[in-house]
Amino acid sequence: MARIDVIMPQMGESIAEGTLSKWLKKLGDEVKRDEPIFEISTDKVDAEIPAPSAGVLTEIKVGEGQTVPVQTVVAVIESDASHAVAVPSVPARAAAPVAPTPASAPAPAARAVVDTAARPPAPPVSVPKPQGAAPGAPETAEERLRRRSTPLVRKIAAEHSLDLAAVPGTGYAGRVTKRDILGYIEAGGPGAPAPGVAEARRPPAAPAPGAAAQWEATPWPGDRVEAMSRIRQLTAEHMIFSSHTSAHVTTFYEVDMTRIARLREANKKAYDERGVRLTYLGFIVKAVADQLRRHPVLNAAVQRSAIVYRGQVNIGIAVALDWGLIVPVIRQADELSLVGIARAMADLADRARSKRLKPDEVQNGTFTITNPGVFGSYAGTPIINQPQVAILGVGAIEKRPKVMALEDGSDIIVPRMMTMLSISYDHRIVDGADADRFMADLKKELESFPEAGV
Repeated sequence: MARIDVIMPQMGESIAEGTLSKWLKKLGDEVKRDEPIFEISTDKVDAEIPAPSAGVLTEIKVGEGQTVPVQTVVAVIESDASHAVAVPSVPARAAAPVAPTPASAPAPAARAVVDTAARPPAPPVSVPKPQGAAPGAPETAEERLRRRSTPLVRKIAAEHSLDLAAVPGTGYAGRVTKRDILGYIEAGGPGAPAPGVAEARRPPAAPAPGAAAQWEATPWPGDRVEAMSRIRQLTAEHMIFSSHTSAHVTTFYEVDMTRIARLREANKKAYDERGVRLTYLGFIVKAVADQLRRHPVLNAAVQRSAIVYRGQVNIGIAVALDWGLIVPVIRQADELSLVGIARAMADLADRARSKRLKPDEVQNGTFTITNPGVFGSYAGTPIINQPQVAILGVGAIEKRPKVMALEDGSDIIVPRMMTMLSISYDHRIVDGADADRFMADLKKELESFPEAGV
């Protein structure tokens, strides 16, 4: 009989903790090796965690909604199925209270379906260095964890010339969260930039709790209340932060995709035989990757008063999930053929929907493409995925009437496969002329896509 500990895995170099969002197995259930047994949420990605061994789940140490450090034992598996099941060591989750309804409301009260994953933050933990410690003395494990934060937090700290060690943190072991550092900047903490400089470059802070409360919805009788999923909360925070950070401008280009449609139809069977689905989006990703090399300012980022021109072309593709939105990244997309891009897109999308993405696969994008056209959208104005400076929106690709000139100079209206591409860009470093040149070249490549490229 063997006792196997199931631990909270470290899902990325900068990940120090994870939230156990859902148990997929119950106490006493038999599990197979590599069979998913629980789901976790980190500040990067949701994922299903497989069992390290076959056996019976005999003990659950961490309940749903709890956030624990990596390497924490969350459960125990016994290889001997006859072993008695242990009593759970965590209390059952309490139902979250429903907002009170007015006394005059009709009889049925609003029904609440609330996930208690949102728990109050742990109190700040101070990790001072021992008195008399030498300046070059190695940090303790707690101090190392204290300094470890998400790339977004480190970016904000760098933009405001802040030492994270000076920012009070409310995360595990005093770890600094995005809310901590934005609040610290808003309060004008020690080491923050001078007021004039800070106002010029910091993102607007969220409204004070009292002011925000008046804008919160109050459930009415018959309403259903659900807590946001972890990924939905992070998306909301990221979108607000992006709208406060970048000077968003959007421009639109109509593109004739008729040639792409014909190439796709002519080669679809050959791609299917190779196990690859040839989509319109694959052609667009390929053309975007080519053009980003020719227009590096669209493949850049902002670092205070400097422009960082990325050496890699890593294109993120937004994937809509039932529980939120995620953006897996195709690395070195400019070095891939159309076949390679199609394979990468299918693989990343499939693993995103089955919660098998790794955190590293949703990081380090340099440009993002979102495709609301698959739902019938004509065009949109997407929000930039920070710290990038541009995002391309793809509208519905469908037959529309188009005026075309004949050789004799007369005009004719014909049906063509058309789409509307939109690009939202950061006007801090991308001028309108830069974005228009990029879009004009992208349009030209798509409308004259070489047959040899397929």
